[in-house]
Amino acid sequence: MVTINSTLISGAGCIPAIAPLLTGKKRLLLVSDTNIIRLAATQQIVTLLQAEGRQVQLIDNVPPEPSQHDVTRILGDAPDAAFDMVVGIGGGSVLDVAKLLSVLHHPRSPGLEALLAGEKPTDRIPSLLIPATAGTGSEATPNAILAIPEQNTKVGIISPVLLPDYVALLPELTTSMPAHIASSTGIDALCHLIECFTATIANPVSDNVALTGLRKLLNNIETAVNEPQNLAARLEMLWASYYGGAAITHAGTHLVHALSYPLGGTYHLPHGVANAILLAPCMKVVRPHAVEKFAQVWDLVPGADLSLSDEAKSHALVDYFAALVKRLNLPDNLESLGVPRADIPALADAALNVKRLMNNAPCTVDHNDVQAIYQTLFPVK
Repeated sequence: MVTINSTLISGAGCIPAIAPLLTGKKRLLLVSDTNIIRLAATQQIVTLLQAEGRQVQLIDNVPPEPSQHDVTRILGDAPDAAFDMVVGIGGGSVLDVAKLLSVLHHPRSPGLEALLAGEKPTDRIPSLLIPATAGTGSEATPNAILAIPEQNTKVGIISPVLLPDYVALLPELTTSMPAHIASSTGIDALCHLIECFTATIANPVSDNVALTGLRKLLNNIETAVNEPQNLAARLEMLWASYYGGAAITHAGTHLVHALSYPLGGTYHLPHGVANAILLAPCMKVVRPHAVEKFAQVWDLVPGADLSLSDEAKSHALVDYFAALVKRLNLPDNLESLGVPRADIPALADAALNVKRLMNNAPCTVDHNDVQAIYQTLFPVK
């Protein structure tokens, strides 16, 4: 089991607490994107990074759903490996790239192609990750996910070495997220938590982490989306996302993520949107195999009827997930997102090929089962 040893800073007004983490660091590589870097809170962090004569090289062109080609390009933009720390500020794509750069800029790095081929890194330079969305939990996982366009899918580079030295959960960074981003990233965190809680490799540690995160998420996701300046709710969502990442580290996701990978790899659908569309249909398939655990989660839903039987609670939870996605105004079908119905067999092939995740599912699904799930994501003719 992987141990998370990151030092955490969290809370509104905690940006100055980053300063002690920079002691002795002279050259920093800052990884972000063009939207996040312009935020007032990010600029406050940049000013702090540049204090005391520190040199900061900025990479602010990390795209959504980055591929191995994007990382190669970014490495070309920052060829000098002599950095004392990598700082990542952004969503999951930014943080995954920052984690990879902390390895790739170490003199003993195996190189990107070797990492993609399965070689494990042994060293990295120090890293600080600051999530600007509350969804991926990348700051708490040993994973870095890259799109592989040639294969129409995604691949995870996985090693405990990728876990950062420091994490800062700063709600001010998330207040500018548009509602649809806050919604989709929040549902991504929900998928992490519920999938890890029901995975075949779930264990007491991952269960406790997942339940803690689910309680925070279910009680705060709609408030955080509807009241973007509510720093308390935004901080709770950052923690829910962090716990989702920790749950992945101690267990692993399964059906939703396996089926969402081809949607991101082939059609470049935002990861949270793909997961949101798949959440209820996949959980409907999982439900008969996780009735007691679904009942536990139902008990965390605000206003839940606790008098129901476990069987009824499990059905109610699936219905709640579908209603929640609808209330958050997220897409509910693939046709509206430009995915052709004719591609369902190919999507099923690609999803079943994500064996690392499929093996975690509490139920066995075949090609027909996966096609049937995708089929529900298109309007009835």
